[in-house]
Amino acid sequence: MERSLIDSIAAALPAGGSRVVRGVGDDAAVVRSGGALCVTSVDAMVEDVHFRLSGEHSSSPREVGWRALAGALSDLAAMGARAGEAYIALGVSAAVGEKRALELVRGALEVAAETGTVLAGGDVVSAPVLTVCVTVVGWAEEEAELVGRDGARAGDLVGVTGLLGGRPRRPIPRLREGRALAQTGASAMIDISDGLAVDARHLGEGSGVRLEVELEKLPLDEGVPDCEQAATAGEDYELCVCVAHADRARAEDALRAVGGAQITWIGRVLSGSPGVSLRRGGREQLLRGFEHRW
Repeated sequence: MERSLIDSIAAALPAGGSRVVRGVGDDAAVVRSGGALCVTSVDAMVEDVHFRLSGEHSSSPREVGWRALAGALSDLAAMGARAGEAYIALGVSAAVGEKRALELVRGALEVAAETGTVLAGGDVVSAPVLTVCVTVVGWAEEEAELVGRDGARAGDLVGVTGLLGGRPRRPIPRLREGRALAQTGASAMIDISDGLAVDARHLGEGSGVRLEVELEKLPLDEGVPDCEQAATAGEDYELCVCVAHADRARAEDALRAVGGAQITWIGRVLSGSPGVSLRRGGREQLLRGFEHRW
């Protein structure tokens, strides 16, 4: 499974050099670059795994390009970084061809313009199916500006931005919200790409605590029939954040000040076995989000 392979790769990696501030285990790596901090994330999307170009629930190449860059930028949002540059490597199949590949790039350029990101380069190769690999680079001046997955503490509130379960075709990465929450003392944060059920667990495990989530409190996107689908659908690209109870009002005010998405408080952080407890009607629910399997 995906998580097992990631853990095995992390165990095989040598210790980071003196410039590495954060390596494997967060939404993005953080490396010192001169007087600044470089925040980098890499995301890949593969045809017929992450999207379809034909048939039911298909996406246009423009939508694929938008979602590929937006998803990568969402990792920077979860760290509280400023967006900087992006690089896109395309594997183009004969069935896709040059015209549709160019349409994909135009979709990426649209979200780049929306977020103040510079598309600075990339690569193109042939491939059996369309693949899109995006590297994004964000920036911060000081380590204190950034948030990882490891700072949640018992007593914190758990919140999510925006609405869940809708799987938007053109998601907006919550870069403004991520910086605002980081600057008002968020203790831990992650972007919701694989579904809240999975990503909240990652947050709890990263911090060595247990997140208790009340499913009835989840903010449902239009057309989402129930809270269980909202917790497992994935590709929301919203933020799940832990905030000290005393900082609740500051976080809400900061999001309003930047015109950001509303935050909904859905639970609390407890001591105990690291992970997540998803509760509905007082009973724990065993739910799974998206995880790659082979």
